[in-house]
Amino acid sequence: MAKELPTSRLARGTKLGMAVAGNAIRAQKTRRSMRGRSEAVRARMAEESIIRSTEQMVMVLGTMKGVAMKLGQMLSVLDLDLVPPEHRERFQRRLAVLRDSAPSVSFETMAAVIEEDYGKPLSEVFAEFESEPIAAASIGQVYRATLHDGRVVAVKVQYPGVDAAVRADLKNLAMFRRILQSAMPWVTPAVLDELRLNLESELDYVAEATTQARIAKVFAGHPFIFVPDTMPELSTQRVLVSEYFPGKGFEEIRQLPAAERDRIGEIIYRFYVGSLFTFNEFCGDPHPGNLLLGADGRVAFLDFGLYNLMDPEHVQFEATCIRAAAEERAEDLRDLMIARGVIDDEDEITPEECLEYVLAACEWALIDQDLTITPELASGAFVLAVDPRASEFSEMKQQNLPPEHLFSRRADFLTFGMLGQLEATGNWHRIAREWLYGDAPVTELGRAHHEWLAGRPKPDPATAPAKKTRKRTAKA
Repeated sequence: MAKELPTSRLARGTKLGMAVAGNAIRAQKTRRSMRGRSEAVRARMAEESIIRSTEQMVMVLGTMKGVAMKLGQMLSVLDLDLVPPEHRERFQRRLAVLRDSAPSVSFETMAAVIEEDYGKPLSEVFAEFESEPIAAASIGQVYRATLHDGRVVAVKVQYPGVDAAVRADLKNLAMFRRILQSAMPWVTPAVLDELRLNLESELDYVAEATTQARIAKVFAGHPFIFVPDTMPELSTQRVLVSEYFPGKGFEEIRQLPAAERDRIGEIIYRFYVGSLFTFNEFCGDPHPGNLLLGADGRVAFLDFGLYNLMDPEHVQFEATCIRAAAEERAEDLRDLMIARGVIDDEDEITPEECLEYVLAACEWALIDQDLTITPELASGAFVLAVDPRASEFSEMKQQNLPPEHLFSRRADFLTFGMLGQLEATGNWHRIAREWLYGDAPVTELGRAHHEWLAGRPKPDPATAPAKKTRKRTAKA
């Protein structure tokens, strides 16, 4: 029988507190038992202590779901310096559990959620409904079903009580930071604040169904990107019904030959990063559980709870800054950031530090040559940019990054992390020049994409989505 999800702030905070205390006691015992041992034995015991602590962290994140689960999914994309190198593959496999196969809730429990939202039995809505979930995510499970008209659909259902769990997690952010600090010191107040600002929107499946239907229309007829359409009339606050797309998951994709992984890597890059500069909107939640490779070579992108519209002026600012960095115009870059309010103490930030900070985060896309993205390369850039243990750019890390830019930077880093997991190779700069400089495409996928763009009907301004506004700022 499935265990109930703890939803109260006290219960969830206590669970986190027990994990924190357990790690502290374990560390003390390990230090005491190290006395009198050889250097080699001490090193091995310290290593084992770290592994036990990080594995306990995975267990806590996985069983709690909610915000903790989302942090675990982010972590699973990046091979951060959590454990010794020889143990990282095993730890990465454990993290993949958070990403791809979260602890399941019984079908009877999930069916009750659907019937409660619909106010009618499952059989009145679906001709067939498979009882085994085909996927699991941070706040719900996905099932395959068939409508009475014969259409096969994917039905995403929220875990019962997860809305209360997420809100309890949001109140416990300080505790989250304490439990994760030893393994993830980059979980700064800015990261947690950004999660708080955005995660609650994932609970609204009605809004997500509407967003996904709109994005499906945007990418209709695309040669290699597919977004399943939704059935808003069948979607509720806790149930989202969309087209079913059969395909290979990320772990299968990772086993493909290099040329195929390179192709899929370019598609991922174009969708998660290129969409911002092409359509002024982007998915803020890139991770391997949100895509499938179809038999026809198309890549389906799933989960639009954190799909954000960005003010074109802000998009232009990002493009202008990236161009300045690519051209090593340090003075111009610093002036842009001062004018935008990113740098609030110009006397402490030199043009060179400003340039090096930006390059540390995105230089992989500014180098005009073929580059293989490795997990170490992706996580190294991430740690350098945000980890307070890294002394580089310490003043830049204290500056004010507007939330919309913090959110898009997270999307960039997680995309980079996905490419690292694929070990994809490409001239990412030549691809990016399409949206940064308006250059003609140099890849086969780029030419197909631009041919599709040229044939698209012009969007109707009257149907454009409302802008999301964010008034808060966070430390970079």
